[in-house]
Parts: sequence; structure tokens; C-alpha cells
Amino acid sequence: MIRKPLVIAALLASFQLANAQSTSWKPVEGKIMSPWAKKVDPAKTLQEYPRPQLVRKNWQNLNGLWQYALTSANQTQVPSTFDGQILVPFAIESALSGVGKTVGKDQLLWYKTSIELSKAVSKDQVLLHFGAVDWRCTVYVNGEKVGTHEGGFDPFSFDITKQLKKGKKQEITLSVWDPTDDGPQPRGKQVKSPEGIWYTPVTGIWQTVWLESVPKTYIAHTKQTPDVDQQSLKFSAAVEGSQAGDQLKVVALDGDQVVSEQTIAVDAEASLSIPNAKLWSTTNPYRYNLQVSLLRKGKVLDQVSSYFAMRKISMQKDSKGVQRLFLNNQFTFQYGPLDQGWWPDGLYTAPTDEALLFDIVKTKEMGFNMIRKHIKVEPARWYHYCDSVGILVWQDMPSGDLGGNRWDNHPGQISGKNLDKERTAESEGYHRKEWKAIMDALHNFPSIVVWVPFNEAWGQFKTKEITEWTMNYDPSRLVNSASGGNFLKTGHILDLHNYPDPNMPDPEIFGAKQAIVLGEFGGLGLPIEGHTWQQKNNWGYQSFKNQDELTQRYMKLIDDLKNLIPLGLSAGVYTQTTDVEVETNGMMTYDRKVMKIPAEKLNQIHQALYKQTIQ
Repeated sequence: MIRKPLVIAALLASFQLANAQSTSWKPVEGKIMSPWAKKVDPAKTLQEYPRPQLVRKNWQNLNGLWQYALTSANQTQVPSTFDGQILVPFAIESALSGVGKTVGKDQLLWYKTSIELSKAVSKDQVLLHFGAVDWRCTVYVNGEKVGTHEGGFDPFSFDITKQLKKGKKQEITLSVWDPTDDGPQPRGKQVKSPEGIWYTPVTGIWQTVWLESVPKTYIAHTKQTPDVDQQSLKFSAAVEGSQAGDQLKVVALDGDQVVSEQTIAVDAEASLSIPNAKLWSTTNPYRYNLQVSLLRKGKVLDQVSSYFAMRKISMQKDSKGVQRLFLNNQFTFQYGPLDQGWWPDGLYTAPTDEALLFDIVKTKEMGFNMIRKHIKVEPARWYHYCDSVGILVWQDMPSGDLGGNRWDNHPGQISGKNLDKERTAESEGYHRKEWKAIMDALHNFPSIVVWVPFNEAWGQFKTKEITEWTMNYDPSRLVNSASGGNFLKTGHILDLHNYPDPNMPDPEIFGAKQAIVLGEFGGLGLPIEGHTWQQKNNWGYQSFKNQDELTQRYMKLIDDLKNLIPLGLSAGVYTQTTDVEVETNGMMTYDRKVMKIPAEKLNQIHQALYKQTIQ
């Protein structure tokens, strides 16, 4: 029996450690903060389970205070000393990291932490997971190199079982190199000298780091694709360490009630019958549960839980022969904000899970039914919340290699010239590899209905080839080849950008083969004193002096947008959800503290868009 004084001493020591962590960290001062910044606790940073589409109980969160050091980019050895502490998973440039330093191509960012394995991960095999690290990351465990990963937006993991020492205490170290806009890699809107529509760099760990315990033979990934017309769900999985005769048992459930089940070989595809399916939509985001068991001679080796939804996105012609966007075989006008997913305190990383959810819920409250996730990829929990709330997602590929772009975008007639950029084999390779990794990671989220390989002409290359590859790789979704870019008559969607007023290409010329959308418009600006990134030189595509002026102009934009729907327009994207750094054209301020037009008012205004009918 443990004596009470020892228990009290242990509890006191634990409290003192947590308190020491909290008091040794504070956000970098000088910039506005969101309301959730005050809730950030270094001892309990983003503790939520990070992978809602493949759930196991055996895991350990590693977010919190790590050590960091900045060295020359040529350094090959782990530094003997470190510069201080950094709060993971916030990028080093962010206020919430507690550091607020810029790195760049000439330096390496090093991380180190000492951990104790929890009971949940102290047996079997151990995987070390990173939600995202920007950009090239080399990982060491107990001084031994585990592996290297390139890509700033896709999750990755390493099996570290062989590197673990006896006992609970382990050491994890990693180096990160990120050239930002000095390299050809996908990097979105990050630049080393932020201005206008270009923002602060994001270097290093920016999503949750965690450990997971798995058996020697385990389910690594699942792929589930709904087929509404056939009333079925296609399912397959990747299994590590499988043997001949191993099987997967897949069970689909409506709540706790079994709808369908099937047992297949580990390398086979199941087709689960989902009769009289409850369809997922923006008004009824219904999801089914999924249980997957890995069997060997009838014995369960591994189990994971997931979910899926029965949802169909398609392109169909109206009575005039114009292509339209259909959800579950019905025309649904899609309207949403350009959502860049930036935070004044965390940059790429929302300060808390509550904050991550807030933007999605507020978007729905404003009366939008769609979000265009603009040249950034979010943590898996963000898409999970879109699935739960019921909001459609257009997912952009983060841009890269932007120099020397040629752009020929005409609102009336489109030249069709091939203005594709010539990119090096290295540059092409980075784009292709990360685009595939992003699509793989996000495939199971039903809210995603459109893939967008390119934004405008930013690094746009081999457009037809990339678009057709995307269409073939995931035929369950639509592909918007180049939102506002150079149009080469490929993909399902023709997407125009036009500021500030709505416009669209001529449907008589282009509408027979592609659905017509307005991928960006608006950008109405209103800086709110005390809630801007900087005091002066903020801007929008068209700026206003007060909220009344802004509201009246916005109402006129929506009225004009509404009139385009009967003519052939299938969707619109307004710029944007929030202000971002010096851009003040958001529906909300960057700190999320002020709605520039009340959400209830916006919801009322937007209803006119969804009442439009087509013949």
C-alpha cells in the first residue's frame, strides 16, 4: 500500500511541474490576439485526439514546451545547447510559440524534448505522428536518426520501436529547414517579407505531435467512398505486417444498429450495402459509424473506429444545356467565403480546438453553405467539424514556385492560350507528391466536394495533366482545375475571379462542358480600430468608412450575384471569412472579436441565393 504522504508529495511535484511550465512561457507581445489566446495552457496544449477518421485508444499527446535552437543551415549535429523553450505545435514565428523569431533558408530550427512513455504506449510497436511540419524535417529518437519527411501540409509518421530505450524516459529531437519563398516547394501565402496578400512565414511544427501504440500487424489507413446511386459504400484499407489469410471485418452502423457488414481479405475491396440511406447534406449532416477489425484465424489483432456519410457531388445539365453543380442529385447553389485559416496569435494554428470550431460554426450562422479552403490544409479535426456541422468544402492545393507566372484571365471570353509555367523536375515533384499526400489524407471527409489543384496562375503548370490525374485519382469528387487561373478547358469547373462585383463567363460559350462558378469576388474592406494587425496601411479591394456603408454595398453584391444564378452560375466565393494581417476585407476582424455585419443579418441576406430555381 502507498502511504498518503508519498501520494501527496507526488501530486505536489506534478502540480509544481505544470505550474513551472505555465510560468516560464508567455505569448510574444505586440500583436492583436484572439479571445482563445488566454485559454492556451502549456501543460494542456491542444489535447484533443488528432485523427477522428481512424481512432484508437492507445495514444499519447506530446504537445507542450519543447527546447529549440537556431543554427546554420549547414549544421549536421544536434546542438549541444539550446536557446530556450518553444510551445509546440505553434510555429516559431507565431506569438503563441513564445519565441516570435524568423528563420529562413540560411538556418535550421532544432527541437528537443524528453518524454515519459505513458502506459497506453508502453508495449507493442510505437508510432511517432506529426500532423504537419513545414517543411523538411529530420527526426531523431534517443540520438538515432529515424527518417526525413518533406512537405508542409500532410501528416506523416515513423515507427520508432527500435529506437526506444528500456524504461519510460525517451528523447525526441528534430531539425527543420524551410526556405519559404526562396524555395520551389508548396508554401501557400508565406513570404519572407510579408505585405498585402502575402503573410508571415510559418516554420516548423504547426500541428499536434503524438505517439500511438499499435500491434505488429495493424491497420495503417482506410479508404471509404460513398456511392449514393448504388446505395453502397466502397471500403479498402492498408495493413502493415499482414500475413496470408489475414482478414478485415467491416461493420457499418446507424448509431448502434448494424446496417451492413462484410469480411474481406486485407488487400480486397468491400462493397457495403447501405439501403434507404440517410443522405448527408448541409441541412442534415448525417454520418454513419464504421468499425474495422483486423482478424487472424478469427482472433482480433487490431481495431479502429471511423465514420462515413452518404453524399454525392456531381455535374448535370439543366434544360438549357448548361452544366450545374448538384448535391445528392439536386441543384444546390454553393456560396461560401474564401477561408485562409490564419490566426493573429497562432498563424497557421488555431490557439484552441474551440477556436478551430468557432470559424466553421460562425460561417454557418452567417448563412454560408460552403467554404473554399484557400491554399492551406487544416488539421483533420477541422474537416471533421465541417462534416459534423454540415458545410461543403472546396480544398485548394497550396501554391508554390510562383516566380515568372503568366496570367490571361478575361471575364467575357477566355483565350485558351497555353500559358503553363515551365517548372523544374524537382519543383514538379514536390507539387505532385504533396498533392497526392493531401488527397490521401483527406479522402474520407465527406464535406470535401471539390479539389482545386491551382489558384490563379500561381505556379500553374501542366494544367491538363495535373487536372486529369486528379479526376482519375478521385472520381468521387469534382475538380476545379485552376481557380481564377489560365483556363485550358479541362476539369469539371470554369472558375472566374472578379473584384469587387460579381461576374461570370458566358454560359453559351463555356457552359455546355463545365459548370460556371465565381471563385473569388467582393473583398470589401473595413478596418476596425483596435482590431487590426497594424495601425496604418491596411487595405481591402474596396474600403469603407463604417459598417452601414459596408452592409449596403454587400447587399448590392448579393443582389447582383443572385441575378446570375438563373443565367448559369452554380457557385460563388466571397473574399473572405476574416481579416488576415494587413487585409481588412473579412466578415470578421482578424482577432474574431468583431462581426462587421451581424451574422443574423448576413444569414437573412443570403437566403435569396438558395431560393433561386433553374429549369
